[in-house]
Amino acid sequence: MRVVVIGGSGHIGTYLVPRLVGAGHEVINVSRGKREPYRPHGAWQRVTTVVADREAEEAEGTFGRRVAELGGDVVIDLICFTEDSARALADALTGRVRHFLHCGTIWVHGPSAQVPTTEDARREPFGEYGVQKAAIEAHLLDRAHRDGFPVTIIHPGHITGPGWVPVNPAGNVNPAVFQALAQGAEVALPNLGMETVQHVHADDVARLFMDAMAGRSAALGESFHSVATTALTLRGYAEAVAGWFGREARLTYLPWERWRETVSESDAQVTYDHIAHSPHCSMDKAARLLGHRPRHTSLEAVSEAVDWLVGAGAITP
Repeated sequence: MRVVVIGGSGHIGTYLVPRLVGAGHEVINVSRGKREPYRPHGAWQRVTTVVADREAEEAEGTFGRRVAELGGDVVIDLICFTEDSARALADALTGRVRHFLHCGTIWVHGPSAQVPTTEDARREPFGEYGVQKAAIEAHLLDRAHRDGFPVTIIHPGHITGPGWVPVNPAGNVNPAVFQALAQGAEVALPNLGMETVQHVHADDVARLFMDAMAGRSAALGESFHSVATTALTLRGYAEAVAGWFGREARLTYLPWERWRETVSESDAQVTYDHIAHSPHCSMDKAARLLGHRPRHTSLEAVSEAVDWLVGAGAITP
């Protein structure tokens, strides 16, 4: 099939595009052309890249038509963040695509009443990102159930892999936290360190997109979480990272308002976003309907990224 991937040079696309090529598909990558994939792969020599500024073209009302005219049997949108953007693209693709896959986020949930949180749990999203992603999902699934629009939505957790800094045991992306744990320095965590984060290796997200394509009949009109099967408490995560460097974690716990005074305002905001918007999510639906199981645990996914940070000199053991 001809597969159009919007934003295929990023975290997920780095792994998804080579998988699509390896499966025999013709792949067109629509991107701004400003980023190389995080990992080199020979498959990219067989990919057609279309350079497009989505924001500018959407303002002109031309982006959806441009994507539709690429003639994709399948369109995978990895970089849609507003309902208006999703609506315009779906309008352009209606009747012209066999399968449309949208990348959402587990932030659509908001606070959970019980965990693991399932895809059909009551939603209370908050914050612009979570609210918009939830609105996108609601709109696309309404089109699927009302008009038969062939959509599947994948909701990743904290995407992790070599090439970028993963969410750390303090809930933000400051590599200094990994450095402190590697050297046996004291690390402060908010509250009791029992909040959770739920990573997922970027390749496992890519595999779920592939499984949804292969299981199209079961995937149409559905949304699926894409996370490691278990979540990590901040405390347990910190202890594991310290152990990788032969250290015992030296942790202290501070009430939230006191803790946030120990870090920059930006780090505090990122931590709040990650621990407040990211429930422990279930992978049962993807396993049941698509036969999908992540190949990486949370710690395995993070360890690859930490190894890359060490190799890149960002962490000195």
